[in-house]
Amino acid sequence: MPLIGLGTWKSSQNKTANAVKTAIDVGYKHFDCAPVYGNEVEIGNALKEKMNLGVVDRQDLFITSKLWNTMHAKSDVRPAVEKTLSDLQLDYLDLYLIHFPSAFRKPESGVTVPRNDDGSVQYADIHYLETWQGMEELVQAGLVKAIGVSNFNSKQLSDILDNCTIAPVVNQVESHVYHNQQKLLEYCQQRDIVMTAYAPLGSSDRPWAKPNEVGVLDDPIVKELANKYKKSPAQILLKYQAQRGVVAIPKSVTPSRITDNLQIFDFQLQSQDFENLNKLSKDENKGRLCWCSWTLPLIEVDGKLMSKGSKDCPLYPFHEPF
Repeated sequence: MPLIGLGTWKSSQNKTANAVKTAIDVGYKHFDCAPVYGNEVEIGNALKEKMNLGVVDRQDLFITSKLWNTMHAKSDVRPAVEKTLSDLQLDYLDLYLIHFPSAFRKPESGVTVPRNDDGSVQYADIHYLETWQGMEELVQAGLVKAIGVSNFNSKQLSDILDNCTIAPVVNQVESHVYHNQQKLLEYCQQRDIVMTAYAPLGSSDRPWAKPNEVGVLDDPIVKELANKYKKSPAQILLKYQAQRGVVAIPKSVTPSRITDNLQIFDFQLQSQDFENLNKLSKDENKGRLCWCSWTLPLIEVDGKLMSKGSKDCPLYPFHEPF
């Protein structure tokens, strides 16, 4: 699994194919996809074109996709991956992840997030352990090489590890210098689970970003190190993850940035500089930039509504968010 991959979240359909083709031309082998991103058909067309031209062989690529929340029932897992394989024009995936631990009601139409009349999300009472059984069957069927999860915390990972026949090999979570997920990383590494960082550059184009917000790319320490090493701030942030043993999947549709993001293997951050970046991480949720409130449904405990993400909730007593 290459340490740097091309993320495709928020890549519009009319730009995604060119981004993927550019990435292949400059040496990318790892591509991170998901049906909820709405661009797997375009990605599949780009991959097929480059493979037909002999630019890259399938066995040299590492393709990841994810199971969406409306398809958590065990009986829905295989149809979901078969749709993704069809859209990507592939015979197998290198890695398939449960996108979120939360299950949504399966809608009658192609609705991504089914909602009630009051706008609240329609959840399904499906535990991710049932979903994991369906994921294991995909490996046995040869449709995927490996399976993992995304946005899972240590408690949820422990649930799977204690009840699986095939262990998860990856946990993909938000991780950057403001929210480095160090405790979760250590938990994963102790169990041979690779952590993949999405939004490693801070996802400055996220729709809910505040005006005039200072993002990780503009952090004074990051910019200072960029000047010191004669690298871009993005390259400093990606090298930071690589030196931690964390896979990073920066998203870009700009050819020059796609190229630059891969050029991080010709230098090493000195130990003090690495530690200074570590110190930028904020306590728990304070540094989180990519909130998905619908992943934390409210439940009633002792007459009080609380989120399943709350530390006070006895059903999910975990030490890390998600």
